[in-house]
Amino acid sequence: MDKRQNPIAVFDSGAGGISVLKELVHLMPGENYIYYGDSLNAPYGTKPTEEVRRLTLENAAMLIEEGAKEVVIACNTATSAAIANLREMYPSIPMIGLEPAIKPAALECKGGKVLVMATELTLREKKFLCLLEKYKDTAEIISLPCPELVEFAENGITEGKELDNYLNSILAPYTDTVKGIVLGCTHFPLLRNAIQKAAGKIKLYDGGIGAAKEALHRLNETGLVNDASCGSIVFKSSLKDKEELYKKLFYN
Repeated sequence: MDKRQNPIAVFDSGAGGISVLKELVHLMPGENYIYYGDSLNAPYGTKPTEEVRRLTLENAAMLIEEGAKEVVIACNTATSAAIANLREMYPSIPMIGLEPAIKPAALECKGGKVLVMATELTLREKKFLCLLEKYKDTAEIISLPCPELVEFAENGITEGKELDNYLNSILAPYTDTVKGIVLGCTHFPLLRNAIQKAAGKIKLYDGGIGAAKEALHRLNETGLVNDASCGSIVFKSSLKDKEELYKKLFYN
């Protein structure tokens, strides 16, 4: 079999990576994809780093065993915990990670305040702290841990009074002062409409588009781009009843 037809594996702790999968399919509609969500162990953002690393390495190994030609770690938390290990373990397989879109937000909101919504683990990991240090003189970056948003997405709640009330309560102290909001968890773009409603006219940023562009770049480098006109998507989960939710979130 032509390796170019092998799938791109997209991995997340649950449903969040669907937001990245959408960007990948939009950019590369001819590729075949396996989407795997580890909803059994979600959320990753409240777990110790070592546990997140172990889970990520195990799931990546499974996807590579299934023939993945490229692996997209569509989870900021898992990227922070394990991407360096994965690149060392699999030097011949492109490994694409996610990071909060602090760079574009800081550059566009130069001199202003940028709010980063993310999980607790992402906000304390070295990768995030390095980004914080790099752009601290460009914009004032404020961290806002909000792991409860992961639960909304995992339960398929993308709108409604409960979500609106929660978002209004956590964003109210910032809506008059910040110029940009970074969605620092891949679950959060699934709730973009609700977040935008609570944020008003504040611009939202997320890293999904950048990750998709990097994935295409790496496939071009390795000669693995599939030139088919239309690819396929297989949805898998460590909780079987979540697979229908993944499909619903993707196609809605």
